[in-house]
Amino acid sequence: MSALVGSWLERFLGRGRAAVTVPPLDGALKPNNRLEDAPRGLVSHAPDNLVACDGAVLWSSGTRLFRAAAGAEPEPVATLDGVISALAVSPRGQIAVACDGKGISILARDGTVTDTGRSSGWPSACITAMTFVDEASLVVCVGSVQTALDAWQRDLMEHRRAGELWKLDLAARTAKRLAAGLGYPNGVVVAADQSLIVSEAWDVRLVRRAPDGRELAIVLDDLPGYPGRIAASARGGYWLTVFAPRSPLIEFVLREDDYRRAMLAEVPPAYWIAPALRSGVSFHEPMQGGALKQMGILKPWAPTLSYGLVIALDTNFVPLQSLHSRAGGKRHGITSAVDIDGRLWLTAKGGDEIVAIDRAAGEVR
Repeated sequence: MSALVGSWLERFLGRGRAAVTVPPLDGALKPNNRLEDAPRGLVSHAPDNLVACDGAVLWSSGTRLFRAAAGAEPEPVATLDGVISALAVSPRGQIAVACDGKGISILARDGTVTDTGRSSGWPSACITAMTFVDEASLVVCVGSVQTALDAWQRDLMEHRRAGELWKLDLAARTAKRLAAGLGYPNGVVVAADQSLIVSEAWDVRLVRRAPDGRELAIVLDDLPGYPGRIAASARGGYWLTVFAPRSPLIEFVLREDDYRRAMLAEVPPAYWIAPALRSGVSFHEPMQGGALKQMGILKPWAPTLSYGLVIALDTNFVPLQSLHSRAGGKRHGITSAVDIDGRLWLTAKGGDEIVAIDRAAGEVR
């Protein structure tokens, strides 16, 4: 009873879980143009799932897998039988590829399939991220068991918590579900102590979990955007991608149930008031008013449904620096990162570009 009264008071007063405030971009997260001002990268349609392999980077674009090294042109590696939703590379160079609705396959370095690995009981749909624990163990994030991979906005707007975390034994072909009921797990990395760091997008936080899936601690909470994949930094710590921004308007819509349900039922998804990987494409999009433009110019501080952001974290998950592409920028929807050989590689899925930022040139500290 007290919980019900407390929830009603929060909604009435606009406090606690009913608040529509968003943490400010300040301190290490202060807005800048470092991501937008980085040198021209590689053009690729909706690139995603960056991983490092043999000194080069691999990424997915739809059903195709590509490879590129520093200074080299990208080359196709393989074409799969479904949209590639996640990649992982083992210490010895095994490449795990998840194809949406098809399952997980193991590829050799040259792209040939060595093991279909599509055992019954393994997750096969809406796989958002994977990481190898060792050569025979793979941890898998399933964003939602109720919503399709390309309907992630609906999953958020319907307040679903149907994500899962799995551990697969590749040798024994068995699978164990480690956790369920998660708020769209969208990234996972193995920490130095062998615990799992999982980004839960809809809860805008990073969670440390034991190898058996038990929640140990929230290591970073109340982020100003929805976290995506997380990767180890070459200098220690991590790079956290943020694929879309939060805003007071989106928070307000998430709390106004009648309006939200009507919007989902009557408005095409492209025009929802919801986070997006890209925006500014059509004049039919929401928020096309004076808050966006002054004297015909789109201001970088204008409200935006899409954004480009990657955050450097230390080993204790304290933000150290960040790179931004603000309203009006093109490098939005940063979904994955790789730090290799003095370069930070990023996928701007909303900007159709692979961005490579050189540490030696001082572009990243």
